[in-house]
Amino acid sequence: MNKNDELILKITDVTYEGNGIGKYDGMAVFVPLTAVGDTVKAKILKVKKNFAYGKVLEILSPSPDRISADCDSFSKCGGCAFRHINYKTELNLKTAKVYEAVKRLGGIDMDPEPIMYGDTAEYRNKAQYPVNADGKAGFYAHHSHRIVPCSDCKLQPAVFNNIISLCENWIKKYSISVYNESCHKGLLRHIYLREAKKTGDIMLVLVINGDSLPYDNELVKSVTENIKQVKSIQLNINKADTNVILGEKCVTVFGDDYITDIICGLKIRLSALSFYQVNHEMAEKIYLKAAEYAEPENKVILDLYCGAGTIGLSMSDKAKQIIGVEIVPQAVEDAKFNAAQNGIENARFICGDAALAAKTLADEGIRPDIVIVDPPRKGLTEDLIRTIAEQFKPIRTVYVSCDPATLARDIKIFESYGYRLAEYTPADLFPRTSHVETVVLLLKNQE
Repeated sequence: MNKNDELILKITDVTYEGNGIGKYDGMAVFVPLTAVGDTVKAKILKVKKNFAYGKVLEILSPSPDRISADCDSFSKCGGCAFRHINYKTELNLKTAKVYEAVKRLGGIDMDPEPIMYGDTAEYRNKAQYPVNADGKAGFYAHHSHRIVPCSDCKLQPAVFNNIISLCENWIKKYSISVYNESCHKGLLRHIYLREAKKTGDIMLVLVINGDSLPYDNELVKSVTENIKQVKSIQLNINKADTNVILGEKCVTVFGDDYITDIICGLKIRLSALSFYQVNHEMAEKIYLKAAEYAEPENKVILDLYCGAGTIGLSMSDKAKQIIGVEIVPQAVEDAKFNAAQNGIENARFICGDAALAAKTLADEGIRPDIVIVDPPRKGLTEDLIRTIAEQFKPIRTVYVSCDPATLARDIKIFESYGYRLAEYTPADLFPRTSHVETVVLLLKNQE
């Protein structure tokens, strides 16, 4: 097999990132945009020692799982991975992804509970759009920083597309300079939108490589006159030479510093920097599952990586006390405000790194009955797991994960400290993409 060869392949498997796998002379060939059961004509793009990469030239015989993609940007944008297969097949793939990670990396052969799922269209409440040199907003192509313009993303609410169009018109009319990451010059880096699904409030944030934005009043007028749901327009200052999208400082140029949503019956204030699940419907299902696993009745609950406090606060009516820990100061202020505006008096929030704050609480002699963790993709450190297991010694630990591999790794570490996996439930928080969430219950072994 050589580069530029054209081969006929039967797709017999698929990676969790959505690439089909065919075999040729015993070598695996990874072919994006294919499905199990496809027979395809593929061109070889790269040959490694034990595998190769190819691209589809022609679908010779389609898989029964294949459907017509409904987005012109699907084959170019790096967002969706499964828009070419039916949703039932996608859910089966994601369930298998979690199961295989728990079995292979965690060393535990246990079937998951049925995957939780919801709407697959316009479910996102947040989008971050890079802007190209022509002033067009879009999304990065797969594994690159090449921007693919996308005027009708199927994952975002339609109103986002309207706001982006107004921003693009403003960029063109006033010749707003666009950031070039290779030379660290130019002003506008990203356009960031957040919607409160229940109230309809929208926040528009322009991420800039500077301290101010020319003609921002003209943009405010254009957006607010056309999109009445916009309640907050802000500048986010990010002058760092980095791939991190948001800086630490926000300046409000219209409306409030935040928008308000309602989740699990609670009013939640959201600032630009607050973490909040991007799928409102599925977030409620995840919080209900976390509460089921936690059994919070009259218990002291420690909520690590708490963001705006939503998971812990959703259990506050049953719990004895909620202690939330979050490293982002703005999110901690939102969490405190959210507790107050909902009349919740049994919640306390601490600003700090989860591992250090957990150790401080342990040193203070605080012993939570339940620990909830909702870490970023990298998962937990072993030091934090040790602190939870050896100093807090909760009877139950509920782990909300966005990465099956780091979750499985951490389950195995928890097991070494005397905690066993009791049950786990996948959740499709990000339909049509390769990502999957999981809610896990870990129980302390009886001594």
